Amino acid sequence: MAGLGGPPGGTPDGAPGGGEDEYRSVVFDESFVRAARLQEFSAQERITDHAPAVRRRPPLRRAGLSRQALILVVLIAVAFGTAIFMGVRHPYQSSAGQRAAEPVRMTVVPLAPRDRVPGADDTAFLYAHSPAAHFRTAAQGIPLPGARRTEHFSEDQVMSALTIAKDYIRRSALDPDVLGGGEVRSVRVLLDPDQLHQFDDSFARPAPDGRHEPTGWLIRFDPARTELADPGIRVDGSMRAVEGDASSLEITTDHTMVYALRPAGDARARTSLFTVRRELHFRFDRDNLRLRQTQLIASYVQAGPLSCTGDSANHLRPLLAGQTAGSGTPAGTDPYTSGHPSALCGSLAASAQPKV
Repeated sequence: MAGLGGPPGGTPDGAPGGGEDEYRSVVFDESFVRAARLQEFSAQERITDHAPAVRRRPPLRRAGLSRQALILVVLIAVAFGTAIFMGVRHPYQSSAGQRAAEPVRMTVVPLAPRDRVPGADDTAFLYAHSPAAHFRTAAQGIPLPGARRTEHFSEDQVMSALTIAKDYIRRSALDPDVLGGGEVRSVRVLLDPDQLHQFDDSFARPAPDGRHEPTGWLIRFDPARTELADPGIRVDGSMRAVEGDASSLEITTDHTMVYALRPAGDARARTSLFTVRRELHFRFDRDNLRLRQTQLIASYVQAGPLSCTGDSANHLRPLLAGQTAGSGTPAGTDPYTSGHPSALCGSLAASAQPKV
C-alpha cells in the first residue's frame, strides 16, 4: 500500500521524485516572469470587468538607441555623405562628360624693319621714346579683370581660369629662364595632358606648320645670339572670359610685350627693343580648373624686328641695334607639293620703333 505522500501506484518510472524531475531544470526566476507577455488579472478585476483571465502586457522598452536617436544618426550620415559628394562633384557638372583637348593652332609672323634697328646705351631712354612708355613692368602689366559668374560656372571658377591663364602668360613670356631658350617644363605642367604629346613633338621636331612651332607655345630667343639687357619687360594688354558651353570656360588674352635686348655676352653693346604682340585662346573644363591646367586652343604671334629669312619657328632671332632685314624673302611655296607651307612675314611699321 502506498504511503500517504505518494501516489497509489508508487513513484512512476521508478525514479526518485517521479516525473517532476524532468521540470527541475526550468527555473522561473524574476527576469523570466517579468519578460512574460501575458499577465493574469486580479480576482477583483475579473469580478468587476468580466474580463478574460489574462491580458497582454505592453512590450518592454528594449535597451539601446531610441527611435529618435536612430533617426538622428541616419540624418547625420546622409548629411556627411552629401558633403563628400558635393566636394568631388560640382552641382553644375554636365553629365555629358569632358571632351578631349584640341590640337593647338599656331601662327608666328616675323615683322621685318624697313630701316636699321635703332639702339641706345640707356634702356630707360629707349622705353621712354617708344610706344611702350606707358606700359607696366612684367606681371603688373597683366592685371586680372573682374570675374563674374556665368550660367554654369561660379565666380570663383571664372577667377581661377583667369589666374591660370595669367600664370601661363607669365611663365611663357616673362620668365628669364624660358626666354633664354632653356626651361620649358614650367610651361608644360600647365597644359592639359591631351596636349603634352603635341608640345613635346614641337620641341623635338620643330616645324613652321602651324602645329609644331615652339615659339607658338612660348617666347624664347636664340641664346647664342641674344640676351636680355633689362629684366624689366614692359607689358600691356587685356583678358576676357566667356562661357563656351555648359562644360567649358574660354579665356582670350591679347598682350604686347617689349623686351630690351643686346648681343649675347657683350654687356657694353647698345640696346634695342623687340616687340611681341601675342593673342592666346584658352579653354578650361572642370578638370582643368581643379588641376590648375589649361587647354591652349590657338596662338597668334607677331614679333619684330626679325628677318623674313630667319627661322622663327624654333627660336626668335631678333635683329639688334644697327642691323637691317636686308632684301631677303621667305622660301618659295610650291602649291603643287604637299610639304610644309612657307612661313609668313610682315613689315614692321616705323611707328613701332623708338624715336632716337
